[in-house]
Amino acid sequence: MGTEGDSFPLMEVNTGDPEASEPWDYVLVADRRGQRATRQAHRQLQFLEELKRKGFRYKMMEDGEKVFFGIRAESRIFDLYRTLLMESEGPGSRTQPAGPAPIPASTRIRIVNFVLNNTTAAGDTLDDLVKSGVFETRFVLHKGQDDLRKEWAQWRRVLRPQPIDDIRDYFGEKVALYFAWLGWYTYMLVPAAAVGLLVFLSGFALFNASQISKEICEAHDILLCPRGDHSRRYQQLSDTCTFAKLTHLFDNEGTVVFAIFMALWATVFLEIWKRQRARVVLHWDLYGWDEDQEEMALQLINHRDYQLRPHQHSYLRSSVILILSVLMICLMIGMAHLLVVYRVLAAALFNSTLLFQEEQVTTAVVVTGALFHYVVILIMTKVNKCVALKLCDFEKPRTFSERESKFTTKFFTLQFFAHFSSLIYIAFILGRINGHPGKSVRLAGLWKLEECHLSGCMMDLFLQMAIIMGLKQTLSNCAEYLGPWLAYKCRLMRFKLGRASGDPELRDMQHNYLLNPVNTFSLFDEFMEMMIQYGFTTIFVAAFPLAPLLALISNLVEIRLDAIKMVRLQRRLVPRKAKDIGTWLQVLETIGVLAVIANGMVIAFTSEFIPRVVYKYHYGPCRLGAQPAVDCLTGYVNHSLSVFYTKDFQDPVQAEGSENITECRYRDYRDTQDYSLSEQFWVLLAIRLLFLILFELQLQEHRRVRDAELPKRLRTTRHLPPHSQRTWGSPELCVWGPRGVVSGTLWSVRAQPRLEFWPPTHRAGRGGFASQHTPQEERPVC
Repeated sequence: MGTEGDSFPLMEVNTGDPEASEPWDYVLVADRRGQRATRQAHRQLQFLEELKRKGFRYKMMEDGEKVFFGIRAESRIFDLYRTLLMESEGPGSRTQPAGPAPIPASTRIRIVNFVLNNTTAAGDTLDDLVKSGVFETRFVLHKGQDDLRKEWAQWRRVLRPQPIDDIRDYFGEKVALYFAWLGWYTYMLVPAAAVGLLVFLSGFALFNASQISKEICEAHDILLCPRGDHSRRYQQLSDTCTFAKLTHLFDNEGTVVFAIFMALWATVFLEIWKRQRARVVLHWDLYGWDEDQEEMALQLINHRDYQLRPHQHSYLRSSVILILSVLMICLMIGMAHLLVVYRVLAAALFNSTLLFQEEQVTTAVVVTGALFHYVVILIMTKVNKCVALKLCDFEKPRTFSERESKFTTKFFTLQFFAHFSSLIYIAFILGRINGHPGKSVRLAGLWKLEECHLSGCMMDLFLQMAIIMGLKQTLSNCAEYLGPWLAYKCRLMRFKLGRASGDPELRDMQHNYLLNPVNTFSLFDEFMEMMIQYGFTTIFVAAFPLAPLLALISNLVEIRLDAIKMVRLQRRLVPRKAKDIGTWLQVLETIGVLAVIANGMVIAFTSEFIPRVVYKYHYGPCRLGAQPAVDCLTGYVNHSLSVFYTKDFQDPVQAEGSENITECRYRDYRDTQDYSLSEQFWVLLAIRLLFLILFELQLQEHRRVRDAELPKRLRTTRHLPPHSQRTWGSPELCVWGPRGVVSGTLWSVRAQPRLEFWPPTHRAGRGGFASQHTPQEERPVC
């Protein structure tokens, strides 16, 4: 196993000349009509000749409409990058091979892709040529994926382990780590789904035994105050019997236990994943590898005079980015307010048009509001991605990995508010700022604000979670698979049979051209989808115990769906090297912290758990001791409903049958004289806050104990420090190649030894890195 400084492999790779029968590394495609334009054809030829000068050979093949350029690199190109070609088979493989080692396909593609993207002809890069239409597209050919097709990209393999090493060999470490994480996340969802299902089913066991449900179902003489402006009918409390029983399925004593379990589960999941990742990365021998350092080495080899852009902190730029980010977050919160407006207007519309019976209006508003929110999420996802990209470009990160990290942070923050702002409103705001009967808070002075469901706000939160998560898991998965599949089939139908070539090389290029295109965000979008799902699985899970079960089922489908999509329906992703999932790990840790806070607040402020416990031991029949013949919650329903006198209505003449009704009830803790908040409300508020503090402290103490007991060797994974702890400008990186020493400015780590590469002629032809402790006679001079 390498040391801290072994950021590059130490073995030299000798490559032979490519045979004519070997496949092409890369394919460029141009429209045949563009060949008639002299200027475009000239720019095209200039770029191809520049590639030829660098050591590439190319071959032009035509069909009826397109021109395909097969690109393959000669061995002398890889001689320049010999230090990047070593791909260890495991932590113990440090022996010199007997003969020339073949270049791994993923490494070969990475280097070819880098050289092509950094080749400039007459001031035009390949990206410039694609944007201007000189080339229509570029892609890597699928080759050697038959094993993955049979063993991985099959629906019947849904319960089989994934061939992570084969995925790594074909798609690179970045994709392999994504599937390794997704597989482990799915595996860890099994106990969470089992406990959530048990909690939900335990509610069925007490479906008819709950004392609260019994009292509600038998309360024929208790009338609820009118809720709408258009219909002022008094409703019997017993009419909410069915919803009261349904609410007890997920708002029971097991909810608290499940919330605590999920908070611990999120912590354990992350810690075990860190060990699992360390095991995988150790097997791949990538502990000493660093993405920034490799990017710098590639640039230095490709451009001898390359200089890393110095860090330039700008208070103006930082302030602009901060202001724009805050404005976007406010816009996301405004989307939640838009949902409030929709629900208020929808309630007024449904009441006035008689589309629904009055007892169905609330449910209809909740369901249509969730659908409306889902549509808003789809729209804002595209807006958020564009905004995050613009902010990243304005920030001017110096390296690709730094840009990716900043983009991930910004995009996830915006997506979090887009997905969860409405849930935050329903859980903690809905029904709490409405006032009381006779003095209701109104939107724009006209429409009465929406209230919680008759059975409580937990029902609203449950329905919102169920609809949004259900739609995301079903519709998103269907669209994710059917979209590429239909697009591929449509392109095949438009593809004229006469264009099919008898040349196997051209036919292979045509087949890959018809596949769905991929881009930088192809894998990023998969990660983002899973992060949002992880948020739904942990945040507000106290209100929806079935969330882990839905996530488990969805992930079993998602793994094979992504596999089929990548292997069969999409062009081949350019392999990327990685030793962890990057910024996504910090995202997971952030979600874990938010989950603890949110679930504690749901139990304390949204659920009826605290009021039930307080009544049971402070107000109920068991306050002086348990009485076997009496249920301790007897009388809770009457205790939790406040009294309103109908004579205090501002417009009593509009109330149906009000001449025979003197009082009605509503959910709140208010005084019967002036309708101010009662003493019971403040007692409950104090106990809710105390419970929330104890809930958070208990889980924080668990984390502290875990961190203290976790062995240091498992917590210290020998990662390089973050960018904030790196200094730039010294020392120098010395890379020895056939053209001599190439040096350039490289970042250093504070209190870390200086790293230099010495030529393969030293020490029996083996190259590597030297530290400041390396003997002077073995170190080159830059």
